[in-house]
Amino acid sequence: MLFQIKTYLQFLWHSKNEHAVHSPFVFTLITKCFYDTKTKPEYPILKKYRNSLLKKHNTIEVTDFGAGSKVFKSSTREISKIAKTAGISLKRAELLFRIVNYFQPENILEIGTSLGLATSALSLGNLNAKITTLEGCPETAKIAQTQFIQFALTNINSEVTSFNAYFRKCQTLNFKLIYFDGNHQKQATLDYFKFLLPTITNETVWIFDDIHWSSEMEESWEIIKKHPAVTVTIDTFQWGLVFFRKEQPKEHFTIRV
Repeated sequence: MLFQIKTYLQFLWHSKNEHAVHSPFVFTLITKCFYDTKTKPEYPILKKYRNSLLKKHNTIEVTDFGAGSKVFKSSTREISKIAKTAGISLKRAELLFRIVNYFQPENILEIGTSLGLATSALSLGNLNAKITTLEGCPETAKIAQTQFIQFALTNINSEVTSFNAYFRKCQTLNFKLIYFDGNHQKQATLDYFKFLLPTITNETVWIFDDIHWSSEMEESWEIIKKHPAVTVTIDTFQWGLVFFRKEQPKEHFTIRV
């Protein structure tokens, strides 16, 4: 907790808003997407999805393949508490919806479904997109799959698998947007980054969750920023957005959202 407080204070010290941004691409993204305050008809659906999980007080046995939880001490967890403490917040879900709606990627990959809170935002952001979401824990995946049916989110393909197993068996990977939220460990994050690099195009958008979760995650974020294929990155504290636009000069932005 002390680590995250310290890093957040450092983030606030270095962060800017749109007035300090001179890149037209990033300025437009911030003003038209990040800071878009207009109410969207999809927002109530995101809220209902979240509230339906908050009403589920039964427990499930969670299989955690990542860095573990800073909140839960046991693998037996109440669904409502997972949604409340480990799932994406409503504000973040709305931002993720706006990002997908802004870029309109036709193929989306989510690494780490959990209860599907972020998946619902990806789905609603572009109902014409094909979304593949990966989850290693059968119990959380089962809850998410039930939610997708309940909320008629029909553009989602839910895969219950280890991430490495999926990458090994999948011959063609052509995702315009990838949301990395499945393993908050340095080596795993860098392994996924390197494995998926051959799939990038000029329009590819990658979003890394919890880049300040630990010193290891911060180290992985710094390595990703410096990679020669990466041209633009945006640190919003919770997320790190990565772009590979060849026409853009290499720049790194720290933006308050």
